[in-house]
Amino acid sequence: MNSLLFSNITRFVTLVLVQILICNQLNFMGNINPYIYILFLLLYPIGSNRMGFLFIAFSLGLIIDLFLDSGGANAAASLSIAYIRPIFLKFSFGAAYDYQSVKLNTAEALPRLTYFALMIFIHHFILFTLIYFDSSKFKMIIYNTLVNSGFTLILVLLLNTLFSSKKS
Repeated sequence: MNSLLFSNITRFVTLVLVQILICNQLNFMGNINPYIYILFLLLYPIGSNRMGFLFIAFSLGLIIDLFLDSGGANAAASLSIAYIRPIFLKFSFGAAYDYQSVKLNTAEALPRLTYFALMIFIHHFILFTLIYFDSSKFKMIIYNTLVNSGFTLILVLLLNTLFSSKKS
């Protein structure tokens, strides 16, 4: 339990620092920024306290909002994907999720990719909808959602592969 708590705290702090110090400074082609902090939400232990997880997700998004000056959009998007996470875990992993036997780092590649891609897309769609908050900018919302989701997905998969422990 203590090692799990320590690894979650370390992951939280590391991802926040990398997001703030590196990713927020990147600006590929004018508007492409990775949001890798959501890797914390994607990898958070499945059988943990749900209310605690929702609080942590909101806090994580709020910290990012404070540094991006984005008015709560990251907090809302993070809280939203934390709330709907069980639906997408069940969709991606099926019976393994029902029996609480999903280990994200050792799961098969396709279900893990499906889970990551759906969660990142939904997070980014909510985020950009709240940032632009204008129905006349729908094309811009979709464009930013797709481009930033793809870039974030590549980085999340890369980071997850690099830093996951291969315990079988």
